[in-house]
Amino acid sequence: MKRVLVVDDDPTVSEVVAGYLDRAGFAVDVAADGPTAVARASARPPDLVVLDLMLPGMDGLEVCRRLRAAGPLPVIMLTARGDEEDRVLGLEIGADDYVTKPFSPRELVLRVESVLRRTGAPPAALAEVSQPWLRAGPLALDPTARRATRGGTELALTIREFDLLEYFMRHPGQATSREQLMRRVWGWEFGDLSTVTVHVRRLRGKVEEDPARPRLISTVWGLGYRFDAPSGHETAVGRDR
Repeated sequence: MKRVLVVDDDPTVSEVVAGYLDRAGFAVDVAADGPTAVARASARPPDLVVLDLMLPGMDGLEVCRRLRAAGPLPVIMLTARGDEEDRVLGLEIGADDYVTKPFSPRELVLRVESVLRRTGAPPAALAEVSQPWLRAGPLALDPTARRATRGGTELALTIREFDLLEYFMRHPGQATSREQLMRRVWGWEFGDLSTVTVHVRRLRGKVEEDPARPRLISTVWGLGYRFDAPSGHETAVGRDR
């Protein structure tokens, strides 16, 4: 049973969210402030954290920083509808997803399930027959183990960053709009497109030699982005050796 830590100082919100998650088959723990959330996550690491940004004692952004510093733990933020700056900052420091208040508890459960599916181990059938690595210039990506390297050095990617890089490497030379990326990578039919922008910026910071002058993930003005293999290199698949 997957464990979810719900962090919100509003007892009504916590009770409703915990109830829906419990009925969906999750084990749920609840914390009402930042220090308690960090302590509980340290003592008994959850599989995912649902985290409100506005918390007493320690705000949600600082909680997110500390959780992400301790290791790869999926985080879904709860934000007020008008807090775009905080929402973007939360994505910048490693949150995997967000839901704006007021929200549908059913939607939140679907987001939790979606994020956990992407962090889980591959199905047995896929594990028995490993998928080929994807390669493009200095980048190599193992879809089965969900590992990616640049020049032989492993990249510390969040869930969405990995999914985004895998999509780009599977579609080299193809211009893709932010709306298309939101549907194909996030699985959302609609949402805040700044989510895509922030994740592309974070991914560039990890895969580009000079993120200010990206050579791999190019901006297609007026449309979106395109993944370009370095000159003289072709995107290819193959076993890692």
